Amino acid sequence: MKIVQETISTKTKKNIAIIISRYNNFINQHLLDGALDILKRIGQINQKNIPIIHVPGAYEIPIIASIISKQKKYNAIIALGTIIKGHTLHYSHISHAVNSGLTNISITNNIPISIGIITANNIEQAIERAGTKLGNKGSEAALTALEMINIINILAQNK
Repeated sequence: MKIVQETISTKTKKNIAIIISRYNNFINQHLLDGALDILKRIGQINQKNIPIIHVPGAYEIPIIASIISKQKKYNAIIALGTIIKGHTLHYSHISHAVNSGLTNISITNNIPISIGIITANNIEQAIERAGTKLGNKGSEAALTALEMINIINILAQNK
């Protein structure tokens, strides 16, 4: 049995796009900071190879991810945002639509899309997931993107 796994650091020049929601920006900025830190420090990716695209809200992330993925200029996409539950079902609909959309785009276009979108019941939970008690989901998304790029490269070499 052959096991395929890879490290997180990149061995060659990689281009990663980040799409970030402006809605709940006071939380999302921490996600972006975490992702950029990982990409530069661990992934050794030059910041000029990391376009950051700001969209109004999380719901708008999939359409931009679709456009970017079809350009074939990037090895991975990182999606960052925060969806906080309110008093209606809107939270559930948005969360499901965004995650399903990104998954479909990733599979259809063969590009890893790392989802660093916090879904939380309240602001306190969101803040905890953006770099305080429970780590930083932006950092985690960047680590996942780097590892997926390397795994895909290994699989492509072993055709």
